[in-house]
Amino acid sequence: MALSTSTNGDALIPKSIQCLKDYNASKFLSDLIAGLTVGLVALPLAMAFAISSGVLPQAGLYCAVVAGFLISALGGSRTQIGGPTGAFVVVVAGIVQKHGLDGLFICTLMAGVFLVLLGVTGLGTAVKYIPRPVVIGFTNGIAVLIASTQLKDFFGLAIDKVPSDFGGRISTIAQNMDRWSPQATLVSTCALLLILLMARFVRRVPGSIVALVVGTGVVWFLKLPLETIETRFGGIPSGLPKMHIPVFRPELILPLLSPALTVTMLGAIESLLSAVVADRMSGDRHNPNMELCAQGIANIVSPLFGGLPATGAVARTATNIRSGAKTPVAGMIHALTLLVILLVAAPLAKHIPLCVLAAILFVVSYNMGEWSEIPEILKLSKADIAVWLITFALTVFADLTVAVEAGMILAALLYIMKVTATTTVARVTPEYIEEGRKHSLQSVPLPEGVAVYRIHGPFLFGATDKLALIDEEFDSLPKVVLLRLRNMTAIDATGLHALENLAERLRKSGRTMVVCGVRDQPARLLSQAEFHVMLGEENIVPSLADAVRRAEELLAPKA
Repeated sequence: MALSTSTNGDALIPKSIQCLKDYNASKFLSDLIAGLTVGLVALPLAMAFAISSGVLPQAGLYCAVVAGFLISALGGSRTQIGGPTGAFVVVVAGIVQKHGLDGLFICTLMAGVFLVLLGVTGLGTAVKYIPRPVVIGFTNGIAVLIASTQLKDFFGLAIDKVPSDFGGRISTIAQNMDRWSPQATLVSTCALLLILLMARFVRRVPGSIVALVVGTGVVWFLKLPLETIETRFGGIPSGLPKMHIPVFRPELILPLLSPALTVTMLGAIESLLSAVVADRMSGDRHNPNMELCAQGIANIVSPLFGGLPATGAVARTATNIRSGAKTPVAGMIHALTLLVILLVAAPLAKHIPLCVLAAILFVVSYNMGEWSEIPEILKLSKADIAVWLITFALTVFADLTVAVEAGMILAALLYIMKVTATTTVARVTPEYIEEGRKHSLQSVPLPEGVAVYRIHGPFLFGATDKLALIDEEFDSLPKVVLLRLRNMTAIDATGLHALENLAERLRKSGRTMVVCGVRDQPARLLSQAEFHVMLGEENIVPSLADAVRRAEELLAPKA
């Protein structure tokens, strides 16, 4: 599927406006069904993220309503769903603990302004310069932290206050495990199993909603003495979110600058990664700077209504697309669905057991962890593994702000190291010239049914979007696509991931990718990552001449 592109005239126009050109009743029906579905999915998640962040559950709902609507209405993606996400849980909890709710709202406002500046200046695309090991390290670490914050409620532990640091939290929970609640553990375990079974066998129905309804009904009917939203928070107020200007405290600006930059970076990374996932699933191409402007505006407005920081949500975006969403109208309907629930059904939410929300967040933390990437990271160079491990360890055991700062420094050092390694000095000899003839495009005639692309220079994080040229021509590509890598001087984990995605897309479309002329450093990394297993050893050849012979074999009529 080819990715659609926007014209220059559409660069500053939200996708919601662009989609009105050919909007019709059929698209509205699809958007309505998707919006209602993802709105129900977002309900327990919004409350659970708020509770895990140390604030009232309605703060998550207000964020999902206000920010979710604005991100869809003003954003640069057709199907992106915005709202509170797990990425912010640890940061928000730390800010609330140190500076209170006013500090959180000021921090969110600052991050919103930074995101708008990134979008307006075009610097939003700088997020692509964060290498994959750093992103995976963040994601793995955040998933572990979210899961650890749910252990108390999952087991119904009677602990007055759980330490905010990971080591202290695990130690306190371990010391109090003799005070666990069999009833809470049974309910949370059953809810967890129900969600997993629904995801396996009944994918069309959101397992989290079923677990929420069934778990709440069982606890209420049997009158089990479990902690609920009512017993801890006094319930959720019904009605529209009320506008409230946070108390401005100038003395908090400098202390909150670092957390605000962390929220900005995480918001930009998460939203653009989610938008890329949406592109792959829907065939659209998002406008990254328009998307960041919308994220920024949403984060400026959300705290004015008592909401949390917001960003793009990968799982809800995927649910939106799978449910048939065609345009941003689905995202706006998702926000309005939550608003209707707030107006009509808020009193019922007080019966929701916290152990059921803990089970839902266990599943969320596992799904967001990208654990399947770890074996792939471990196949890479020692430097890539070290970057991933350091980022992961700092995220879990230190502080997410420190992890972001260290990750950026490591990214810069890794880039310098990779680029430096590409510089070579060699004498030109008759043998060298003769060897080059096998790679020459001028001396090797290309058969019909073959497209050749070359990658010139280091193919590192930040450069992988250059493959967009192939995306634009995807529908018209012939049966065989040759990648000439003789002048690709270096590759890293992000570049490798991009090649793997391209090869998989070509394979699914009935085409074959053949690579040739791989140099020493890229050849070593491709070998370590077992790229040949995925692509087929016969499709990795030494020269262009060999690649053409392989293409002729693939194009030859089968007997």
